[in-house]
Amino acid sequence: MESVKEMRQVLGDCIVDAMKKDSRVVLIDADLGKPNGTFSARAVFPGRCFDVGVAEQNMAAVAAGMAAYGQVPIINTFASFATRRICDQVAVSICYAGRNVKIIGTDPGIAAELNGGTHMAVEDIGVMRSIPNILIFEPCDTVELGKGFAAAMEYDGPVYMRMYRKKVEELHDESYVFGLLKADVLKEGKDVTLVCSGIMVAEAVRAGLMLEEAGVEAEIINIHTVKPVDEAALATSARKTGAMVTCENHNVLGGLRAAVAEVVTRRCPVPVIPVGIQNVNGEVGVLPYLLKRFQLTASDIMQAAMVAMEMKNDRACHCKN
Repeated sequence: MESVKEMRQVLGDCIVDAMKKDSRVVLIDADLGKPNGTFSARAVFPGRCFDVGVAEQNMAAVAAGMAAYGQVPIINTFASFATRRICDQVAVSICYAGRNVKIIGTDPGIAAELNGGTHMAVEDIGVMRSIPNILIFEPCDTVELGKGFAAAMEYDGPVYMRMYRKKVEELHDESYVFGLLKADVLKEGKDVTLVCSGIMVAEAVRAGLMLEEAGVEAEIINIHTVKPVDEAALATSARKTGAMVTCENHNVLGGLRAAVAEVVTRRCPVPVIPVGIQNVNGEVGVLPYLLKRFQLTASDIMQAAMVAMEMKNDRACHCKN
């Protein structure tokens, strides 16, 4: 079922709620308050919302300074600007200094759609994962966004949250029990593991149904927190299924696939087949077209699962604790 509200509307509600609960929370935008859904907070807390204009590096530096004086800044812009453009400020002023800043990057990867390749952050996880002392979170629907945002605000340290702006397919209801550092096993299986995040979770769920029709029992794991990744969940599933497919709206280099491979190569070596952006630049298009163009559909995931299982059957995988 499609969400009633857009993700950015829920984000705006979450920010207002956080500001009501904690007087230290402030919001800093970089000329994108309206398209990112944060503009509504200005009407409620005009004295705690700031817009620095098209000056993202300044936004990050201002946030670091405010955090040094005990405030909890939220900075918000498109994912390409929240990572590539402010990488040095994030690395030095925020993470090296240990500042409690929450960074929100919207429309990562192909979610940038008509803004095109220049605005497609296909490497944002890779950029942020390589910086010490930062947590990376990516919600797949509005329920996970709401619960995850609250947990991220409680987390004492820098957080990068990448999120789609528009309506999504709801995969959870309000009974969902969220754990920031705990991966979610959406479906148990024994033949292959589909490891997914963000907008690719819905595609993985569809792929799981297609595989089930073909007699394959796929385990589906939603990795909403890519760093630090839930190593125990990944190792447990690798031992059980012996084959994995990573599904991400990101370059296959440096992101979810890298996080998964780093775990299983140490704890239980199994084939890991990536479904993601194959180290190429993005382009202009709407989401359905881009999913097909970059081979990120449920059908692509199903094909990758078949390859992973074939590789599993071709060689013995030796696991260790």
